[in-house]
Amino acid sequence: MKTGAFIVPTGIGASIGGFAGDASVWARRFAEKCRLIVNPNVVNAACFSGITTNMLYVEGYSLDEFFKGNISLTPASGNKIGVVFDKSVPQEVLNVHINTINAVKTVYGIDIIGYEITEECAGVEFFIDKSGISSGNVRNLLTLKQASEKLIKAGAEAIAIVCHFPDEQGDDYANGCGVDPVGGVEAIISHYISKELKIPCAHAPAFSDISISTEIVDKRCAAEYITPTFLPCILLGLDKAPHISANGQITAEDVDFLVIPYNSLGGIPVLEMSKRNKKIYAVKENATVLDITPETFLSTCDIINTYDELMEQI
Repeated sequence: MKTGAFIVPTGIGASIGGFAGDASVWARRFAEKCRLIVNPNVVNAACFSGITTNMLYVEGYSLDEFFKGNISLTPASGNKIGVVFDKSVPQEVLNVHINTINAVKTVYGIDIIGYEITEECAGVEFFIDKSGISSGNVRNLLTLKQASEKLIKAGAEAIAIVCHFPDEQGDDYANGCGVDPVGGVEAIISHYISKELKIPCAHAPAFSDISISTEIVDKRCAAEYITPTFLPCILLGLDKAPHISANGQITAEDVDFLVIPYNSLGGIPVLEMSKRNKKIYAVKENATVLDITPETFLSTCDIINTYDELMEQI
């Protein structure tokens, strides 16, 4: 069976995969034909998840390290998951998330070993930068690391992080014509924990307003407007996140192809796949706010018009 990678970078306004699990339909179809590595952005959808048993759920920093050949992956299922909560999450919002943990454990049987509240507030800020990309700052990353370490000592094999975010996302995103404003700073958080602790990690934001919107929003982000918590999707993904090590079962040499939006080709996975003369598919129907195209960056990739067309080639 082939091994592929389907990546939609976070916070760059991808027309497919830039919202809430809206690339999942393609990930699920590709995973019917091959073992598929996905970044959380592809399948995360608030209270839903597009993850399947034939997918490997790998956060962005670990993905880069994997493609550089610094780490390898070993498929896993039933990971012991620890949850870190930012101290600044209000008590009533925390209660909703604790109920969410218990619901996910009850319905899916996921092994969530417990949670830790950080000693200090994380201090998350998010914004769209001048280039139109989602970005942000975290004033106290160390407190997230310290809470994660406690959970790892208690047996956690994967870490879910929930930080308190200022409310919230704006009309452009809800109307399907903007960049997800929280994606960039979420990546900062998960990259940091993955780099420091070498463990599968994903982040879900918590907002003070836990009411459910009654407005009709763009279907691609609808999953985020019908729930007060985005935690379920990362728990479902981390349950099946592969273990990270120097000598695992799957290396970058085992990846047969990479699927990436047409104009976002500047990342490490693309560079490394190009060095190895592996197949890279740039999909034109998926546009982003970037302008790094095959014509300007890489001439060796295959330009594909649609994901549907790509289905015939993998």
